[in-house]
Amino acid sequence: MLDKVLRIAELYDFYGALLTDKQRRCLEMHYLGDDSLAEIAEEFQVSRQAVHDILRRGEQLLAEYEAKLGLVARHRLDLAAITQARASLEALPPESRNRPETVRALELLHQLTDR
Repeated sequence: MLDKVLRIAELYDFYGALLTDKQRRCLEMHYLGDDSLAEIAEEFQVSRQAVHDILRRGEQLLAEYEAKLGLVARHRLDLAAITQARASLEALPPESRNRPETVRALELLHQLTDR
């Protein structure tokens, strides 16, 4: 279940803005706020089944956006490449690692990977 929550949260970070307000709010309440279907249903004054349907549709849309656009997969590849470049620069001998251009590159790579 934790894997699903993490996957939905990751997809939501990239594609949440493409969902309807109700889908976005339901996903936030359920996955980020850990609210039950009953609590969400009460908030929206709908049935638990309606909330279930909204959540499933939102999850489905997030998966479809990723299948078509691949932003999450691309982000993972970019992050892996940045991490590898950072490790390579950090492994340089001190005389090379302390050159101004190497120091600037490492600072930038640290900023990109330490978020």
